[in-house]
Amino acid sequence: MLINSQLLDKIEHEASESLRLRMNYNFHESLDSKAQRLVNVLLPGTAIPIHRHPHTAETYILLRGKMVVVFYNDMGAQTERFLLDPAMGNYGVQIPKNQWHGIEVIEPSAIFEVKDGPYTPIQPEDMMD
Repeated sequence: MLINSQLLDKIEHEASESLRLRMNYNFHESLDSKAQRLVNVLLPGTAIPIHRHPHTAETYILLRGKMVVVFYNDMGAQTERFLLDPAMGNYGVQIPKNQWHGIEVIEPSAIFEVKDGPYTPIQPEDMMD
């Protein structure tokens, strides 16, 4: 399958119709797959809680748009901010396992996201208020 503008436009359209203002397109065969590979389109205003993944690292590669990935410590204080913007040569970020993080979407953005499977829903203790 070709990952091109037409696919990203389709996913972005679906995101614009979603109450969550985001939509993913999975390339993995099932939620039990050992690797979770997907395109995630996020629109400004989407609410993504500060969270962590205790079982896996996570990699984002920005395909289009502009967004900030923010790292936090255990007390909820920001420790690092990464502006992802292809025009500036900042294409992605590696998020270590157990790293608290959040996303600020500046303009409609599409990321290619990879993390270890199987899919595990975020548990309440892995979200910050």
